[in-house]
Amino acid sequence: MPETSEPVDENAPRNFLAIFILGFSMTLVGLILITVAATVSGGGSTSSGGIIFIGPIPIVFGAGPGASWLILFATVLAVLSVIAFLILHRRPGIARL
Repeated sequence: MPETSEPVDENAPRNFLAIFILGFSMTLVGLILITVAATVSGGGSTSSGGIIFIGPIPIVFGAGPGASWLILFATVLAVLSVIAFLILHRRPGIARL
């Protein structure tokens, strides 16, 4: 078995779980706040849009009068997140083909 020069973090699973729960909780609180704000404001029209990745295939959806802008915004955010993922997961010194 080849030795690695990188130290192994034994708390990685615990750290991942903590960050996952924090992100999920923040998303849930944000959705609740948006729902409450839309309910309290009463009138007006609402729009929604989003993008879901299933593997490499994006599914873009939206509804309402401003949905086209929301779909565009979601697509731009998705592309930026993929670019950030690719940049942050490069390992220096290792050539990938």
